[in-house]
Amino acid sequence: MTTPRDHLSELSTEEKASLTSGKDFWTLKPIDRVGVPSIMVTDGPHGLRKQAADSDHLGLGASVPATCFPPASGLGSAFDPELAERVGVALGVESAIEDVAVILGPGINIKRSPLCGRNFEYVSEDPIVAGVIGAGLVKGIQSQGVGSSLKHFAANNQEFERMTASSDVDPRPLREIYLRGFEHVVTEAQPWTVMCSYNRINGVYASQDPWLLTQVLRDEWGFEGLVVSDWGAVNDRVAALVAGLDLEMPGSDGAPDRAVATAAASDLAVASALDASAGRVLDLVGRAQARPAVAGPLDVDAHHALAREVAGRSIVLLRNEAVDGAPLLPLAADASIALIGEFARTPRFQGGGSSHINPTRVDSALDALTTAAGDRVAFAPGFAFDAATDGQDALRAEAVALAASRDVAVVFLGLTDAEESEGFDRDHIDLAAHQLALLDAVVAANPRTIVVLSNGSVVALPFADRVPAIVEAWLLGQAGGSATVDVLLGAVNPSGRLAETIPQRIEDTPAFGNFPGSNGHVRYGEGIFVGYRWYDARDMAVTYPFGHGLSYTSFAYGPVSATVDEGSGDVVVAVPVTNTGSRDGREVVQVYVAPVASVVERAPRELKAFASVEIAAGATTDVVLTVRRDDLAYWDVRVDRFVVEGGAYRVEVGASSRDLRGSATVDVAGDAVVVPLTPESTLAEVFAHPVGGPLVAGTFAALQEQLGGEGDGIMSGEAMAKMMGSFPLGRLPAFGWGLDREGVDQLIAAANAPQA
Repeated sequence: MTTPRDHLSELSTEEKASLTSGKDFWTLKPIDRVGVPSIMVTDGPHGLRKQAADSDHLGLGASVPATCFPPASGLGSAFDPELAERVGVALGVESAIEDVAVILGPGINIKRSPLCGRNFEYVSEDPIVAGVIGAGLVKGIQSQGVGSSLKHFAANNQEFERMTASSDVDPRPLREIYLRGFEHVVTEAQPWTVMCSYNRINGVYASQDPWLLTQVLRDEWGFEGLVVSDWGAVNDRVAALVAGLDLEMPGSDGAPDRAVATAAASDLAVASALDASAGRVLDLVGRAQARPAVAGPLDVDAHHALAREVAGRSIVLLRNEAVDGAPLLPLAADASIALIGEFARTPRFQGGGSSHINPTRVDSALDALTTAAGDRVAFAPGFAFDAATDGQDALRAEAVALAASRDVAVVFLGLTDAEESEGFDRDHIDLAAHQLALLDAVVAANPRTIVVLSNGSVVALPFADRVPAIVEAWLLGQAGGSATVDVLLGAVNPSGRLAETIPQRIEDTPAFGNFPGSNGHVRYGEGIFVGYRWYDARDMAVTYPFGHGLSYTSFAYGPVSATVDEGSGDVVVAVPVTNTGSRDGREVVQVYVAPVASVVERAPRELKAFASVEIAAGATTDVVLTVRRDDLAYWDVRVDRFVVEGGAYRVEVGASSRDLRGSATVDVAGDAVVVPLTPESTLAEVFAHPVGGPLVAGTFAALQEQLGGEGDGIMSGEAMAKMMGSFPLGRLPAFGWGLDREGVDQLIAAANAPQA
């Protein structure tokens, strides 16, 4: 059977070049002469955004109805890759019905700062969570014969100057934090496409960075698919092609195609790159053609039910203190309820910009709670979204009077589209002043107050110690209103956990002072200390830690065991977990690991494995988790590769980064690392070198005895050892200490020579 790639040799240079850019905003160019059709790609990642008429990239044009699932900020809080895979399957089904070849997502960029305007579209501040959840989505989407587009590759962590800013980040954090999640998805799920980001990385545009797109992505990780640009991300089309960018989107006036064809005619490197890229585009077309025909229509009800289930699993119960002897949540069956806040009536269920979905329906909390509780519920908007709207005082007074007349007040607060969206970053993490004033007044009128938050990224919670119950409801997709009521009434036992830390102040956050940069550069000065790594390393108070989330039941952890699998080298962690309450529930069991001692700077603990485990009331489940050996490694800048340190590792298991219920220690075999010697190598490095050390042992033992031995030595032996250890090898000849310049050169050559 003939495939599109079989026609590659029949194509002219101009035809090959035409394949490497879009036909228009969402489709690829056909080549009718040889029967290569056009295929369509569309936005995602939490729902299909197939525009029905005029096309654009920022969600301005209308799109066909599709299920709006919880954005990544919610889905990541479920800590469940199997749930993510089910969402991916649904996205794939809807894309296939609409004859879409590739849906653009998931987005797994790290939440470096809570100010990033697009954080609602990203999974976590932690690369393991981002990678595992991202892989689940990709597997689900592609199981339906539809491609995914993993984005935005890479170090794209802000909206300010997003098309030009340079993310200036050192090798260790780049590899350990910002690339690790991408590596996991590529190696575990092989997305059909990877989308390069707008920004520059250490001065080089991602779209034309051969190190990023070829050396790392293809040569190191084994990526087999196509690299597509973010829409409008290409700065130099020919340089991008040679670097490894296969497809420029969207379509344009044809000038980039002509530039590529002209360059390929006179430059063999460009011609070779063009053949490779055109072949990958043809492969993508072939994959799309191989999908069996899918008959509609969409089962709208089934997908809405899945969206409701996922939303319920995404909600994080932050606080649930006892009032009059019992927690406020779930709501008592006979309680009269003051439902307050415009978000309850007019839900904000998704973020603004290119991921804006036209939902098949939208549930509001007001409708859902009224249906469930009837006349026990009364509603007051409490505020208008427009802070300048006349009548805010009157709305507040109405809400306070209602709160005072009811058993409990449920107040919906949050962020509007004007406060967070693709295209701009937030200036602060505070809720609007008029919303906070409303809450203060309601709490004064009725201390039995519950806050429900609607936000895509974390907000400051200055009321955290004054309000008995707080529900982080994120942006939950089209069924979020019903799902929130499911949790409030206890039909769903909350099991979400924070995939990002909630700080007390923006000034406490790791990137503060370095975000969003200036003059086209943003310095990633916090290094590897992103998110909880930063707060834990500094023992800094936070409002709620990474991994935190409460339940309507309780869980007890038994003794932790950790062993190394002899075959894989992975660490297998086991712990019995008992549901000690009266309700069935889910516990997100989290494994944090750190070496007991390290030669490099490390966080006190790093999440390396997790599992969302359903446990019946009174039952015990033996939870077994695997920490991959590769995930224990740090990036060794001396040899430019990941290295696992040998020695003892502390394995901590618990319910958050600061709620650790048990621990164990396990010995891990290290990787062999031989660092090439240079004139800048210190004597400590020379002594530790397997070849160089023995060669100089006698010389420097005599020198140390002369300079720092007993008696009249100028230093004690210990002090001399410390001083000598930091001395550069190449500077020894100037002091006449045992080696002349020829001897240094001979030592370096002998130490670095290939060993038999």
